[in-house]
Amino acid sequence: MKARILAALAASLSLTACDQGHPPPKSNFGAKPELPAPAPQTIPTMNVNSVQPWPANAAPTPPAGFTVTRYATGLDHPRWIYVLPNGDVLVAETSSEPPPLNSIENVVERWLDSKSHAAGTSANEIILLRDTNGDGKPDVRTVFLKGLNQPFGMLLLNGSFYVGNTDGVVRYPYKDGETQITEPGKKILDLPTGHHWTRNIVAGEDGKKIYVAVGSDTNIAEKGMSFEKRRADILEINPDGAGERVYASGLRNPNGMGWEKNTHVLWVAVNERDQLGDDLVPDYMTGVKDGAFYGWPWSYWGQHVDSRVQPQNPAMVAKAIAPDYALGAHTASLGLTFYKASAFPAHYQGGVFIGQHGSWNRAQLTGYKVVYVPFADGKPNGAPEDFLTGFLTDIKSGVAHGRPVGVAVDKSGALLVADDVGNIVWRVSPK
Repeated sequence: MKARILAALAASLSLTACDQGHPPPKSNFGAKPELPAPAPQTIPTMNVNSVQPWPANAAPTPPAGFTVTRYATGLDHPRWIYVLPNGDVLVAETSSEPPPLNSIENVVERWLDSKSHAAGTSANEIILLRDTNGDGKPDVRTVFLKGLNQPFGMLLLNGSFYVGNTDGVVRYPYKDGETQITEPGKKILDLPTGHHWTRNIVAGEDGKKIYVAVGSDTNIAEKGMSFEKRRADILEINPDGAGERVYASGLRNPNGMGWEKNTHVLWVAVNERDQLGDDLVPDYMTGVKDGAFYGWPWSYWGQHVDSRVQPQNPAMVAKAIAPDYALGAHTASLGLTFYKASAFPAHYQGGVFIGQHGSWNRAQLTGYKVVYVPFADGKPNGAPEDFLTGFLTDIKSGVAHGRPVGVAVDKSGALLVADDVGNIVWRVSPK
């Protein structure tokens, strides 16, 4: 088994950085992407960035009229950001952990993580950053919570602080203004663990429900659907953990979530499946319809059947609806936040920022940036715009200084970006 895995891995490596491939087509983005014919692969093309630390005075590149500063440095895989109502910024320090070498997928994942510095022993902490004088630089930094289990989503609701650990949702007592939680938490929801380990959480607009994003355990249910129970879903629960139901399903790996303020629709960023070629399947964001099924694993982008999935399920394919907006294949679009502040120019108000962690399975790298998608009447209105670039310094050699993940808006209206490889939280503000 191990020899077969290594042989397949070596064969894939011949398709990596030496083959520059092609940039993603413009048709891979937007509300009506043109999808190429599938090109199934035994394992994905692997083209992994090599990481070099950010030079002392370097930073990502914003649009004209904006400036970028280092809001916090020296972090340990800052993955996700949450801003408390009092302005305190919480950063989840968390990462993938090396999987066992018992499958081709896991061997590939280990090799990729070793090259891109994307995994290791997870810090399992949440860091609090407080800017007491409003100068855009935190002057208080504490460990807000520790001893967690790959924490990701964070939420303050009705006097309780919630954490989305990889194995469940935990609720802690919270007092406004405290810089550290020391009281033990209570797990209110158990969740399955596995390959897609992040668990984002958001509250409903009225505070009566909590929504939990849970990714699939596999690429296309290779282990069978019994291993995917309560996965590839957005779950809805009460604030005490009771009343669980599936709010939406068929979402391979949902991550960032946020409410569009005019239509009151929940939007989510989703990573789609691998091994169908460089330009399949587009990652996407979509407004989530209660009870809707989005295709995984039997189909993609609505009712495009994935013939690799066995057994086939025509009845489920018939139920699948297409998502709203393609974000490009393999961009690893993870972070999502609507801009509801007023500090940025009017063009940015009401639209959505997407943190694209970047590809590892495409002949030419893509993603590695924060993009902005304008909205009008509650829907995306135009092509994605590069907002923060420069994380990938050389597309030919694959050298990267960082990889953006979580995005959030601070109390002043600036955009915060978690760079989990650069170990920095960046702050983007108008000049």
